[in-house]
Amino acid sequence: MVDPAPDGPFSIERLPRALGFVVSAALGALALRVAWYRPLVAVAILGAAGAFLLGRWVGRRRRRRLLLSGDVDAVLARWSQPLRRVPHRETMGPLMVATALAAYGRVARAREALAHAARGAAWEAALEHRLFVDALLLTFEGDRHGAIESASRMARLPLPRADAAMQGRVRLLRAAIGAFARAFAHASAPGDRGVLELASRVSPLVSWPMRYAAAVVAIDSGDLPGARGLLDGAPAWPPESALRAFHDEIAAQVAPVADADAAPPAAGA
Repeated sequence: MVDPAPDGPFSIERLPRALGFVVSAALGALALRVAWYRPLVAVAILGAAGAFLLGRWVGRRRRRRLLLSGDVDAVLARWSQPLRRVPHRETMGPLMVATALAAYGRVARAREALAHAARGAAWEAALEHRLFVDALLLTFEGDRHGAIESASRMARLPLPRADAAMQGRVRLLRAAIGAFARAFAHASAPGDRGVLELASRVSPLVSWPMRYAAAVVAIDSGDLPGARGLLDGAPAWPPESALRAFHDEIAAQVAPVADADAAPPAAGA
């Protein structure tokens, strides 16, 4: 849940939103005027705007499919150009690479990427990011207590200075990584499954880790059909991915449900 923006005097954080409102209002007024006096021009403008929005929608769909594909090398190839331009590249580049590798269960490669990140002011400033990656990796490595501690440290950090939407996203990811760590420690709290499933939809990069964690919570609560549904569409993870072991173990536990569903009805049923 995202808290509403607090009342108070105008601040610099609200400037982009205010400018966006003013610009959109001006463009709307201009469109109405053009539509009245130059309808053909208005049709052309609307067509161009529609093509632009369609292109953005298609682009988002392609990015989402890529992130859900499980192909971490394709993801990193797509990120290669942006990573060259990221601020504090010596620190943030390897950290972003480690994030992608961790999200797809490539533990050894993620640890290697982190080892190449330059330490300094940017490293310290990226504490929340590092704790998120650490909680993922520690869970994959079997250090459940360490993963819960990293997630707890992340939850105690102050929220960044940002608008309500961004703060809501930060809250969701903090709650999700805590639920993720607790799921694999078999110590889930009420509401954890809902948080994990929401995070899997909102953040496609970490969708599969969150879905597997939600499946563990479902199994622990006795909902084997629900757990099986969370595995639908999963990639064929390579042996070097920790998600391969997670998938196989969860699939084995829900297999009796799948077999029962596939079996023909008994005689006289």
